[in-house]
Amino acid sequence: MSGCSPSHGGTVKSSSAAGAVSPLIPVLVCALGILLLSAMDAGMKIMVLAVGVYNTVLWRSMLATVVAGATWLSGPRSLPAPSALRLHAMRAATVAIVMLSFFWGLARLPLAEAIGLSFVAPLFALFLAAMLLGERIQRQAIWASLAGIAGVAIILAGQLGHASYAKDALAGTVAVLLSTVFYAYNLILARQQALVAKPGEIMLFQNLCIAIILGVAAPWLAVALPSDLWLPLAGVTALSLAGQFLMSWSYARAEAQYLIPTEYSAFIWAIGLGWLFFDEAVTWTTLAGAGLIVASCLIASRSNPKLAEPIEAAV
Repeated sequence: MSGCSPSHGGTVKSSSAAGAVSPLIPVLVCALGILLLSAMDAGMKIMVLAVGVYNTVLWRSMLATVVAGATWLSGPRSLPAPSALRLHAMRAATVAIVMLSFFWGLARLPLAEAIGLSFVAPLFALFLAAMLLGERIQRQAIWASLAGIAGVAIILAGQLGHASYAKDALAGTVAVLLSTVFYAYNLILARQQALVAKPGEIMLFQNLCIAIILGVAAPWLAVALPSDLWLPLAGVTALSLAGQFLMSWSYARAEAQYLIPTEYSAFIWAIGLGWLFFDEAVTWTTLAGAGLIVASCLIASRSNPKLAEPIEAAV
């Protein structure tokens, strides 16, 4: 998931102390990272359609664990404290739900529609932060949330107008919206994780815990990955890690206010990739609904910039 997508690796935080760089360069680098993560979403959809969401996420988590483990072992390291391990496990369970629900829904929706719906995650994060962290929600953010809900309603109305695929599409929509709720909770956990662990440790133990959690059901659900899918699996893993690195680099060198709008370029990439690989047309209701959701998130970010600061899931 690019905007909220679980595609999206380590913890991302903005900082102006990482070096004086013109904001244009981080913006361009961040946009490239979003493109790579959007391409990863398209690749994941291809794999989910081929072997199902469980096996796609299981094998990708295992491969990502190997890659992240090699990176972690190559540098200075120490085993995490028990409290950090519990946080890694808690976030891994949350991210596992995010990935399974999002990619299951993605297989049943046009790529652009799924990405557009995923943009409501920052709005859910506002209310979760209020409930779990005691933060006060400003009136501006409440109006933004109502606009976001209206955007979702427009997209749903467009689905109901196409009886031929309405049932499957509505199930996919529910799955994507469920993933955004858990992704919003993941954002809060990610901020807590950033206080106790470095990105390399987070990437390794996040993917390891996800592989262990999903591996419990492996005797009943796992299947051997066909030989022709190993290259696509390596591709989506590489795209994910590269996109995560570029976004981490950007958010370390420019303020979030400059970079947040690039998150929504994922919708443009999704339109192009959906048309190119899946022959998906984009309806006016999807465009209008996604536009409302994007506008609402931008309004919410201005009322509470800390909550809108994107943090990519360590997957």
